[in-house]
Amino acid sequence: MTRIIIENEQNAVKISEEIENTIKKVIDASLEYENCDFDAEVSVTIVDNEAIREINNETRNIDAPTDVLSFPMLYFDENGDIIDSDFDMDGDVLVLGDIVISAERAKSQAEEFGHSFLREIAFLTVHSMLHLLGYDHVDDPEGEKIMFAKQEQILDKLGIKREV
Repeated sequence: MTRIIIENEQNAVKISEEIENTIKKVIDASLEYENCDFDAEVSVTIVDNEAIREINNETRNIDAPTDVLSFPMLYFDENGDIIDSDFDMDGDVLVLGDIVISAERAKSQAEEFGHSFLREIAFLTVHSMLHLLGYDHVDDPEGEKIMFAKQEQILDKLGIKREV
């Protein structure tokens, strides 16, 4: 069982029930793809560009908006073993972490890349889920290849394509 908390804290872009359901499907599919056999909790907060800029500045010292931020509660070594954690067990549920998505940035990127807003939200969600599960691509070309391949496989399995 996955407990998914979605909070929409912005008014710049309409977040439909279809978008929220897609976020949930992508989270579940990511956990299934990675053979996660535990009950988990993931929190998703949808914000505007100004809010994500503030969070990005506070947490990464980058004073600019971004599309998505991931705040994992587990930290893994290169073999995928947990080496440290800030995780919290809420009953029998493992709190994996938080995802923050800028709806404004997702909308503009969808237009820029020529696909739907739904596809962009799905992509940002799967990307962030893989970060919560220990994958990284920053300064790691091999990690980037692995992560991006997994993202596409998960989205393909859900039938979420790049086409508009």
